[in-house]
Amino acid sequence: MDPFEFFFSFYGLLLGFSVAELVGGFARLLHERRNVRFGYLTPLLALFVAIDIASFWNQAWVIFRPAPYNYALLIVGLAVASTFYVAATQVFPRELKPGEDLDDHFWTRKRLVLLSVMGANLLIVFLFVGLIILNGEIAKLRLGPGFWVGTPMFMALTLVAALSRKRLVVTGALAILLAYQAWQIFGSAKALVDKGGWLLLGG
Repeated sequence: MDPFEFFFSFYGLLLGFSVAELVGGFARLLHERRNVRFGYLTPLLALFVAIDIASFWNQAWVIFRPAPYNYALLIVGLAVASTFYVAATQVFPRELKPGEDLDDHFWTRKRLVLLSVMGANLLIVFLFVGLIILNGEIAKLRLGPGFWVGTPMFMALTLVAALSRKRLVVTGALAILLAYQAWQIFGSAKALVDKGGWLLLGG
């Protein structure tokens, strides 16, 4: 087992718990769909958090794969994954009461959820930027506007959605954030298609 496999066995397990919380919450919602009002804000929030968690799997591959084994990195992984777990547990109600409106739940929990997501992202950004400055790679890496513009935009919109009490503002911020995530997914898919996919039979 190499250092990354050892690290990811811990980090990925904790992130997996977060995904399980989101999927389980959505499953409970489907089970009680005739007794509660869905709304659209909670599903938007759940989708945003789920995609962001998936992006952290990708970031682990990019950032932590070359890393040596180090106890401090385990603590960083613990901090990031635990923050996401806390966020994921707040997205859906633990118990769904007949007649409950999920939009009401959204307004009581969205600040904690979004600030937790923002905090996890900030920790990874600081780690990444600090690392490339420390090892001198900042002059070699061509990060482009996707990082230098996209990252501040992501943080700003997440903060706006977390703090605003206006439905239109929060909905707009979440919609733009989801569009930004979709753009990243599309870019990754396009790169895969441009490379011709992968060989299913080896060789």
